[in-house]
Amino acid sequence: MTTMTTMAQGATDIRRHELAAFLRHRREHITPEQVGLPRGRRRRTPGLRREEIAHLSAVGVTWYTWLEQARDIQVSVQVLDALARTLLLDPSERAHLFQLAGAVDPTPATTCRTVTPAVRQVLEQLEPLPACVQNSRYDILAYNRTYGLLLCDLDALPPEDRNCMVLSFTHEPWRASIVHLEETQRLMAARFRATMAGHLAEPAWKMLLKRLRTESPEFREIWERHEVVAHRTKRKEFLNR
Repeated sequence: MTTMTTMAQGATDIRRHELAAFLRHRREHITPEQVGLPRGRRRRTPGLRREEIAHLSAVGVTWYTWLEQARDIQVSVQVLDALARTLLLDPSERAHLFQLAGAVDPTPATTCRTVTPAVRQVLEQLEPLPACVQNSRYDILAYNRTYGLLLCDLDALPPEDRNCMVLSFTHEPWRASIVHLEETQRLMAARFRATMAGHLAEPAWKMLLKRLRTESPEFREIWERHEVVAHRTKRKEFLNR
């Protein structure tokens, strides 16, 4: 138990120092002009000063200084949101900030729900090979004709059912076409759990989880195992009936 506690504390310390370094780096690469401040003649600090970041984020200068010094202090999601806006973070940088702080972003970037015409063209050019595009929630965003008829008639399904998790746990024709169904279900659920850790506050993710737990006893049993696995490439085998 002591070893596990020490390891957890070590990971927290590493994250805190990474957060401090990330904040310093971003602060030093933002010009006063980018945030509407005058440059002035005597400015020697690259980027913005700590007190400027603190003022723009509505936090105390001492508190922000401690944050950049990797002090062991608590950071609220409201402060993280303010810092993300002040530091002009893009969605990926914002997600990184919240992960380093060990917090859940209440307003994360929206999960992709559409694809560009160029991507659709690529899917069509892959015919007669089956091809599709999915997001991290296993929603099937686009597919070519061959994929649409490979395991079932996707066009006949309502959009909310075009999700590989839903299909693998609740749709009998789809399930019957998957070789090694149980292994596939376990891997998908483990990936879903790992990915959902970064989307806990998003209604769409919570609704999908609730649906799967309600409609599939198999999913409920697998979910209770708390298995987690990072995304990795794996060959999929199907029976084309």
